[in-house]
Amino acid sequence: MRVIKVGGGNGIDYEAFCQDLSKQQDFVLVHGGSSLLNEVSEQLGHPARFVTSVSGHQSRFTDRRTLELFNMVYAGHMNKMIVEMLQRLGVNALGMTGIDGRLVEGERKEALKIIEKGKKQVLRGDHSGIIRTINTRLLNLLLKNDYVPVLTPPAISSKGVAINVDGDRFAGKVAAALQADALLLLSNVPGLLRDIADEGSLIRRVSLDRIDEYIDHVAQGRMKKKLLGAKEALNGGVRRVILGDARGSTPVTDALAGEGTVIG
Repeated sequence: MRVIKVGGGNGIDYEAFCQDLSKQQDFVLVHGGSSLLNEVSEQLGHPARFVTSVSGHQSRFTDRRTLELFNMVYAGHMNKMIVEMLQRLGVNALGMTGIDGRLVEGERKEALKIIEKGKKQVLRGDHSGIIRTINTRLLNLLLKNDYVPVLTPPAISSKGVAINVDGDRFAGKVAAALQADALLLLSNVPGLLRDIADEGSLIRRVSLDRIDEYIDHVAQGRMKKKLLGAKEALNGGVRRVILGDARGSTPVTDALAGEGTVIG
């Protein structure tokens, strides 16, 4: 069993990705949609706002309007586009969000503590949260009946409110819950870079016992969340995590062959 997460950044050829993915067996797919969400939010007059927590992690501030746009892009356009592509390739894909059937449940954060213009602030009204449980009974039911789950945030809170959760950590939690052999986190970079401006500075291997060092001192921006997702998956029993490049013609095959950053 493998859990494969494809990001939503610029430059990803989803046709090529799905073509390569269709050659695989026994997998669950998780996807993002951040680039399109930014574009749609701007067009509809509600531009994205990103904030940095006091611990240095960047996230999208998700008010109720942003959550509505999130559902339109992730659960709507992106999910159904990928499901259609896979169905056309003979994969019996079934699209779901974490809301459906309480697939991914968590707790909404009461407030966000952020750093803005060098000062600590508290933001309220955010619809984001922390994942607590994965409905493995539902996932196993689908897998045993030959469906391929195609999953995406948001998740659902214990009080029945939709919450935005990080897609890489979402994938990591799913991988741990299913005791996957591997978790692939594919995006529009080759993997963990020592210098984000130089794709030739790829770090090819990271051991679990040093992952906190890389989170604190090497990873920048979104890559911090990817490493957190990797750490949670490995601590949950997943054997290895690969941070790979989704932009090539055979991104899944390449990552499984060890291209990118291998963690574990």
